[in-house]
Amino acid sequence: MDKNIIGQIKKLCGGEKVFEKVKLSDYTSFRTGGPADCLVRPSDIDELKAVIGFVRENKIPYYVLGNGTNMLVSDDGFKGVIIALKDLNGEIVFKDTDESDKIRVIAYAGCTLARLSSEAASKGLQGTEFASGIPGSIGGAVVMNAGAYGGEIKDILEYADVLDEDGNVVRLSNADLKFGYRSSIIQQKNYIVLSVSFILKRGNEKTIKAEIKELNERRREKQPLEFPSAGSTFKRPEGYFAGKLIEDSGLKGYRIGDAQVSEKHCGFVINRGKATSSDIYSLIGDVIATVYEKTGVQLEPEIKLLGFDE
Repeated sequence: MDKNIIGQIKKLCGGEKVFEKVKLSDYTSFRTGGPADCLVRPSDIDELKAVIGFVRENKIPYYVLGNGTNMLVSDDGFKGVIIALKDLNGEIVFKDTDESDKIRVIAYAGCTLARLSSEAASKGLQGTEFASGIPGSIGGAVVMNAGAYGGEIKDILEYADVLDEDGNVVRLSNADLKFGYRSSIIQQKNYIVLSVSFILKRGNEKTIKAEIKELNERRREKQPLEFPSAGSTFKRPEGYFAGKLIEDSGLKGYRIGDAQVSEKHCGFVINRGKATSSDIYSLIGDVIATVYEKTGVQLEPEIKLLGFDE
């Protein structure tokens, strides 16, 4: 990438927040992926807006990266600017509402779901228990309407402040976001989540923490958390469970290199240590083709693919 462009980005948010030829394997939970020409870590919304405005104005390819827990990046990396939101993770604000039993909780997009759930639980607020073990950021969780154990982001979200294509901050209500299964309107528009407001109910701190502990124990028992992965690799087909379809198709433990269908939970593709993104991508393709051949059900990846010809 042109050094002049790098220099201009550094002026927008400080040289210590701009990195060249960064291995994206360090920023994704699969621990794979090639280098990005440039990676920027803005620390506040003004810096984020400035960088987004610059790359859009100059027609520079860019991608906004949350916690990197739901994506697979090509071994070739990304030719452009990665804008990582890890540092957009300021104070979580708790405010009273007109209803005495409910609290408004406001958090920045880079805040992790685990942190949100932990701080809410410590204040005796219920509603985020389902999200305590989801490894992603709040921004990514809104984009995908993340969910687990019967709960989804849409169940607790009041509104999200987003940056639209024209650089304006727009407030979208729960209804405006048009949530669906692992989807929202943000996927259809070129919006970027900045901060989110949730409405949580008052509850018993000990009961809430006990539920979080139980859910996390269930995750450890049933999911291959000891290996790098991107969580559930495939969307749940209507009327089916992806993991069962994959197991019934004889793919339990199926491997390409160090990429493997988990023997613990077939809905997870894992990196046993030295897998490449190409290994994982090929394995996902084989799973989709084999399951369709054996069952007639078309699986779809739940993870985002960056740098692949889709």
